[in-house]
Amino acid sequence: MASEETLSSAWDQHLASEFAAKSPEQALATMAAEPYVNVVPLMIGARGRDEVRDFYANHFLSQIPPDMEMVPVSRTIGQGRVVDELIMRFTHTIHMDWLLPGIPPTGKPVEVPMVAIVQFEADKVAHEHIYWDQASLLVQVGLVDRALPVRGGEIAAQVLAPTQPMNELIRRAATNDGLFGGTARERASHDDARISR
Repeated sequence: MASEETLSSAWDQHLASEFAAKSPEQALATMAAEPYVNVVPLMIGARGRDEVRDFYANHFLSQIPPDMEMVPVSRTIGQGRVVDELIMRFTHTIHMDWLLPGIPPTGKPVEVPMVAIVQFEADKVAHEHIYWDQASLLVQVGLVDRALPVRGGEIAAQVLAPTQPMNELIRRAATNDGLFGGTARERASHDDARISR
């Protein structure tokens, strides 16, 4: 099994091939014989070298906004894995199949916490599972109403500096009429009465 330092360096090299070089061939050179990429929130990605090459070339690397920035938060290494917690920052100025499929550029700034769980075979990336809060992303590009129980870019600020006020959505639901009218307790009582009919 590769050392923690080797895995960290291999992952950094893979990220550079993606976000700096934007090169499918360089990215594949850092990957195992039969890699796969799973963009979990959207069930998007690829399996095997040919599919990964096509995904990288046509749906990912060519669709990274020019101001994309990945801000490291934490990295955990062990058991042949790297787990990275990052903040993904960009302006939505281009079409992005891998993040916002079918959504035209909005020109809006976006900051989303992201987690990458990367499995290695020796010092090569075998697979990536990439996670983020899609609801927060949709709020930030104006596609989901903040009246729903979701947050926007402030979740990234909370990850970077955990001093932001918390539980605002709980307070809002308890003190306001909320999206569906009444407090949470009143809605639950109404729902119980409706079900018992």
